[in-house]
Amino acid sequence: MPVSVMMAEFDEKLLLQFETQELEAPGGIATPQVYSQLLVLYLLNNDMNNARYLWKRIPQAIKTANPELAAIWAVGQRIWQRDFPGIYTAIDACQWSENILPVMEALRAKGFKSTLNMDIQRASSLLGSPGSMESLEKQLSCPICLDMFTKPVVILPCQHNLCRGCASDLYDSRNPYRFSGGVFRCPTCRFEVVLDRHGVHGLQRNLLVENIIDIYKQQQEGGSGGSTTETPIKPKSSKEPMCQEHEDEKINIYCVTHQVPTCSMCKVFGQHKDCEVSPLASVYQAQKGELSNAIDALVAVNGRLQALLNQMEEACTTVQDNAQGAKQRLGECFDSLYAALEERKNALLERITKEQDEKIDALRSLAKRYGDRLQAATELTDTALQALEQSSAADFLLASKNLIAQTKDVTKSSLAEERPEPGFERMDHFTLDTEQVETLLSKMDFGGDDDEEFEDAEDQEEE
Repeated sequence: MPVSVMMAEFDEKLLLQFETQELEAPGGIATPQVYSQLLVLYLLNNDMNNARYLWKRIPQAIKTANPELAAIWAVGQRIWQRDFPGIYTAIDACQWSENILPVMEALRAKGFKSTLNMDIQRASSLLGSPGSMESLEKQLSCPICLDMFTKPVVILPCQHNLCRGCASDLYDSRNPYRFSGGVFRCPTCRFEVVLDRHGVHGLQRNLLVENIIDIYKQQQEGGSGGSTTETPIKPKSSKEPMCQEHEDEKINIYCVTHQVPTCSMCKVFGQHKDCEVSPLASVYQAQKGELSNAIDALVAVNGRLQALLNQMEEACTTVQDNAQGAKQRLGECFDSLYAALEERKNALLERITKEQDEKIDALRSLAKRYGDRLQAATELTDTALQALEQSSAADFLLASKNLIAQTKDVTKSSLAEERPEPGFERMDHFTLDTEQVETLLSKMDFGGDDDEEFEDAEDQEEE
């Protein structure tokens, strides 16, 4: 397989890959790298229409934040304007990234200048061959007026040339309201060109064709003065179409019955003798006007479709913006809910901690009193035991009465000492029932029904 064919297939695969990445990008917005690769591949394939539409749908923020993307489009603008020196200047003006640099080198190697050189060589060969003068004259004929181009000559993106005057008349006839800009359709291939506010006057002039016309006319004038070997300029053929059945008869009437043009002999002796006929000029004007109206209607439909496409794009942008706003508001609502739950949680934890501290303080105070009583009882026990060890009856009796009374009092008071209530240490009353709240949260949804459910829940709690 030739290398050029392999490279073309590789470029097509890359184009398909990056187009798929753009279509499948989240939110319809791809990365700057995808946009850059896709745009430069369109330029490499000379697909200027897709390149322009891609540039229009790239978000302005991405264009501003990526100078290389703008530099790629600067090269595309020079290609669109057929500014061949400007193409190389734009390529050399930027330090390309490693992904874009090979494609830019391919653009440089592709050689836009070669196209210009080939056109010049082709024109020179035609001018040098007497037998090709008629063919060259056809190439230099305007498809609108069917005469040789009249300067200035404009070239369309589809590479077809027109007299600017003829193009302006054609555009004005289909744009009676003189709107600035619009769509101009090539009369040769029907390619649609989007015009700016300058209209047809904003199209690029084809100086090459104008120079070839000048050279052609000069050569014809020089040939008519001296040499007789070269083919003279032939006037534009005014030969009218002839009838196929009557070869000597011109087609000069129109058969309304069969909707075909014919000649007078066919009406008198031929197959159209019983048909209704009309003058060719009147039918020509009528059908020309009908076709013009149909073209105007189609152009109007195209304009409406373009307006609808713009509306759809604006609607998509609006939907994305509204969805982003809704997501942000939902996040704020849940953040507020989290904050409220956290605040309530801290308040409840504080209540548990407070009661915990109170109970522990009460128990420690009671334990201190118990400790003091225990120490006093221990000291009294020691004193009583020492009295029991007295050998003298008189000494024992002097102290025994008082010790007996103290011992009974301490014993009695110990039995009546304050104790914690049963279940004093339990904390079960701090159990939180969240089942109802969890049910409400699980049913939370967009709309106004949630407010009614929360109000019903509040009423149930009050009851």
